Amino acid sequence: MLDKEWAVRPLLLLKGGFMAGVVENACQTLIPKIQEMGYEVVEIEYAKKVDGMNLTFVIDCDKHKIAIDDCEKVHKFLDEELDILNPTNDSPYILNVESVGLDRPIKNERDFARNKNKEVEVKLYAPFNKKKIYQGNLFDFDDEKVVIESEGQKITFDRNAVSLITPIIKF
Repeated sequence: MLDKEWAVRPLLLLKGGFMAGVVENACQTLIPKIQEMGYEVVEIEYAKKVDGMNLTFVIDCDKHKIAIDDCEKVHKFLDEELDILNPTNDSPYILNVESVGLDRPIKNERDFARNKNKEVEVKLYAPFNKKKIYQGNLFDFDDEKVVIESEGQKITFDRNAVSLITPIIKF
């Protein structure tokens, strides 16, 4: 079970008109069950793709990195539950379950906490000191600001000025 402190409502990206609302209601009943399995639902997307309507669940876990077995386990659970709930009233869709990925953008408080003291790249909407891209260790954050440490100096950005923050992955 996930720590209640980290119980964050997932990002819902629903692009299906009336059906989106039906799918949203079904998904809200499934999220607590997925959390009981030990996973966090980070994002749910119901949208038309090249191959038709897709219902995609993006999951994460505090205890370990998500592996293909985790995605398969959640997929099997969802497949059975969604067959019963029938959120699309028999309209066809493709069910996908994905991990957040190593380079997932840092979007919510949980992402910030997970990446604190790790190397990140900050992209700005407009130049600050003649630069739009900065790299450094994520030092601090709150609702209004993001602070990184780069070359021994702390740089503070207004959170509204930041377009994207991503972890820097080194192999």
